[in-house]
Amino acid sequence: MAVRDTDVEVQGDALSGRHVLLGVTGGIAAVDTVRIARELRRHGAEITVVMTNAAQRIITPLAVRWATQGRVITDWDGDMEVLNGVDGVLVVPTTRDTLASHLHGLQNGPLLMALSVARSRGSPIMMVPSMHLDLAKDPMTDELVERARQHGIHVHWGEEEEGKRKTPDHEETVARFSHIMNAGKPNRKAVVLTLGATQSAIDDVRFVQNYSSGATGFALADELYRHGHDVTCVAGVTNEPGPAWLPLIIRAPEPNQMLGELLALANDDIDAWIHAAAVLDYVVEAPAEGKIASQQGTLNINLVESEKHIMALKDRCSGAIRIGFKLESGIKQKDLIYRATAQIEKAGMTAVIANRLEDLNDSTKPRGYLVDAYGSHFVLETEIKMCEAVRTFIER
Repeated sequence: MAVRDTDVEVQGDALSGRHVLLGVTGGIAAVDTVRIARELRRHGAEITVVMTNAAQRIITPLAVRWATQGRVITDWDGDMEVLNGVDGVLVVPTTRDTLASHLHGLQNGPLLMALSVARSRGSPIMMVPSMHLDLAKDPMTDELVERARQHGIHVHWGEEEEGKRKTPDHEETVARFSHIMNAGKPNRKAVVLTLGATQSAIDDVRFVQNYSSGATGFALADELYRHGHDVTCVAGVTNEPGPAWLPLIIRAPEPNQMLGELLALANDDIDAWIHAAAVLDYVVEAPAEGKIASQQGTLNINLVESEKHIMALKDRCSGAIRIGFKLESGIKQKDLIYRATAQIEKAGMTAVIANRLEDLNDSTKPRGYLVDAYGSHFVLETEIKMCEAVRTFIER
């Protein structure tokens, strides 16, 4: 089927079945409304837009209607009945005038009425201010933002840039809004997730390292965060820094350092553990101080077996959901499943995602296999399916 210019590529279901009211006020950042609207749709949202008069002087309702494929209310003569079915409100950009007017109960436009309705019903509200730095630093602005937060409104500032507090990019805005929309659902969990490669020093400038980009771990963390879970990442070496909206990424590139962080987190009330990091099985026994001189002939390095994280945490995580990852190479599928089952039994895991190295770069092969504690296994065709499967275990 031909793709129309109004279509979007679905990237997740964090807002599936949710009716979002997108408020657009008169800040110049209103030019990004098309990007925000299409990003909301990529994650399943049904959108109704309310534009202030000032916003309509910056971006036309026609452009917004194209982006949302939904209703666009521009004045009191719009269909106000649609506000009764709204699940949450996102106002981006938010001017200080809109923020102050809402806090003082003014009703001089459909957007302020929609905000009052949402506040009275306890629906989630997120506001993303955009203003010049002098206005953002005005103590009155701080007072308004603090009052808004006391009313349960989520206010998120972007970075300071070019003398302004600009709005974050559309992906970050929608990710944070998705988390807010879903955080109140039942079965939201505190999750610790390891990801990335680990390394062991040979000397001060050289090290042994296994391969992992961290992309899979960050994809899992993003999925869980958008669905309202409290996610803490413990990251080794990664190709990218990870999504800016993840609340906590603890950097721990060495296996023992990573294990220390995990043992410390085990003192907290953690509901689920996901072990996606590639942890070295062998580490350098005695790293040299300084730099080993080059051109000295053959260099012999003694490697010793490192401690298995999943085993070290077995007793500390009793009763929690535990999902491991197992990467093998050069074996048949049935042997891969057998080894994943053995890991579950030995380490007390809930499930294991098993895959083969040679399959990872072959688009015709499954992304992996989910093996559970009962010996059942399920084919995971894509990374999206893998993320959904892990989230299903977390939310049981």
